[in-house]
This record gives sequence, C-alpha cells and structure tokens, in this order.
Amino acid sequence: MARFWVCVTCAVFFLAFLVLHWRLCDSTVLRNFAFQVIGRAEQSLYQLDVDWPKHSEYFTGTTFCIAVDSLSGLVYVGQRGNDVPKVLVFTENGYFLRAWNYTVDMPHGIFAASTLHEQSIWITDVGSGPYGHTIKKYNPVGDLIQVLGTPGKKGTGLNPLQFDNPAELYVEDTGDMYIVDGDGGLNNRLIKLSQDFMVLWLRGENGTGHARFNIPHSVTVDAVGRVWVADRGNKRIQIFDKDTGEWLGEWKSCFTEEGPSSVRFTPDGKYLVIAQLNLSRVLFVAAPPPGSIGSCSVISTIQLGDQVLPHLLDISGKTGALYIAEIGAKQVQKYVPSLSYFSAGGS
Repeated sequence: MARFWVCVTCAVFFLAFLVLHWRLCDSTVLRNFAFQVIGRAEQSLYQLDVDWPKHSEYFTGTTFCIAVDSLSGLVYVGQRGNDVPKVLVFTENGYFLRAWNYTVDMPHGIFAASTLHEQSIWITDVGSGPYGHTIKKYNPVGDLIQVLGTPGKKGTGLNPLQFDNPAELYVEDTGDMYIVDGDGGLNNRLIKLSQDFMVLWLRGENGTGHARFNIPHSVTVDAVGRVWVADRGNKRIQIFDKDTGEWLGEWKSCFTEEGPSSVRFTPDGKYLVIAQLNLSRVLFVAAPPPGSIGSCSVISTIQLGDQVLPHLLDISGKTGALYIAEIGAKQVQKYVPSLSYFSAGGS
C-alpha cells in the first residue's frame, strides 16, 4: 500500500510540474508535448524536439509548407500573411538565418532540390496576384531563377504550361519533376516533367476512378520507382510507375475518417509518413516491398493537439528528422527518431 501511494504522489508531482512549466513558458510546442505525454501510453517512433527552433517568434504568418535541404543542413519554411516574409530559413539545429519575400504571393508547397552541383528551392504559388498559379525556382538566398506557368493567370494548358493552384512538387536528383495540380480549381492532375521542363506524361482529371483525383495535394517518389500521391478529396493514396505513369494501385483503408494531406518516406524507405490535416494526426505506415502495393498498415501515430492542423511535412534525408508545417498552430515542429524507431528496425 505504501508503494502505491508513493507512485500516486510521483504521478501528481509530474503532472504538476508539466502544468507549471506550461504556464511559465506559454509555448505551443510545450502544450503539444504535454498533450502527447499525458494522452498517449504507447511508444512513438518519433519524439518532439522541444529545442527547435531556438526562437519561435520568427513565425509571424501561417506556416503552410516546409522543405529540408539535407546537403546544406538548411530548413525552408513557407508562410502566408500580410507584411510577413514568405520564406524563412533555419539551420537543422534551429537557428534562424534569414528571410526573403521576393516574387512570392501565397506559397503552398516547397521543395529543396539540391545536388553537389546546384542548390535550389522550388515553390508552388497559389496566389491570385501577379505571381500566382506558378511554380518557381529560387537559389538559397531567394533570387528567382525559373518560372513555370503563366504568372497571375490560371489555366489548363501544357504548351505553354499553365496551372491552377499547384499544390506541391517533388524533384529527383536527375532533375525530373512530379507536380500535383491542384489544390482545388480547374485541374486535378499529376504531371511529370523532364529536367528541361518537357511533359513526359500526365495522369488525371476530376473524378473518383483509377488515376483520377479530387484535390491531389502532395507527391513523393520511393527508391524503387513508384510515385505516391495524396488524393486528399478522395480519401486515398494513389500509386504510379514513375517511368510510364501506369496506375499501380491505391490505399484507402487508413483514410476512412479523413484523406491524406502530405506524404514523405523515411530515408531508409521503411515507412511512409502521412499527415491528416483536420485530425491533427501524423501516421507512420509500413512501406510495401518492391513489386507489391499491398494494403495500408499503420505502425505508429503522432497525435497533435486540437486544431494544430498539420498541412505539409518533410524529412531530412541525412538525420531522418521530421518537420511539420502546422497552419492551425502557426508554427513548425521538429520530431526526431526515438529509441523505439531503432529497436523496430529503422536505420
């Protein structure tokens, strides 16, 4: 009995410490951390890095997208709002470096495409102003290098390229590019472009059948040549062959409550990490072996606080760190692989 009351006393002290720390710091990151400790008994594959970023006051707008340049160790955040810098640059350790706001209207997706020969940042712009409905390439300090689409004008054309609310893109080391267009509007399609921006194949139009979309919102490519698309409005992920565009299959069983809003693979290819916006939840799903799509199997979850609203996420190819852009909390949070990840066979 004495041992029981000692345990109870320790638990009460621990909860009181959390509440006191919460009030003293008044931090959204700490609130979400407390929510996870109190609300989840199971061990997660990832754990919150409470020290990232070092100073959260740089988030002055609504944080919509995130990209990690694993070669340079830089993290790019796209945010929206009036009179706010549209792109913030941090180190992976959480130190703020710089901001830029040139020729960006309303960022939706962002991707860091870096090789040993070139570092570039791609942004999908869904604004209705003079820079909107385009996909733009920048260098790391914000100089505009390339524009795809007709600035300020939405459309469906392929020659020249036109977009309507392009949601996100994924760029391979070869320079080949996969674009999901769009986040509502005229187009519901997946486009593959060559490194010189020629259309290699196109899949999709509005609908619920195979290779049709309802708000294709995020796209990624795995190590064995499959393209994974978060078909958010249809509550599924669709999978395609990256060389031919052939439809390979779909996952629906994990998304009965809400569709996926973001998809990325862990560096070891073991898990597909998926954000669900309105559920404020991140799923870790077992990746299928080559030659098989199989079915969706959730291995672990991160349940964020109410109305955090994770929009898009990215993962460092070097460290495996997970960064989540949250439009409800207006912040980015960093999660790192836990001991559970490594004991489960992650590398």
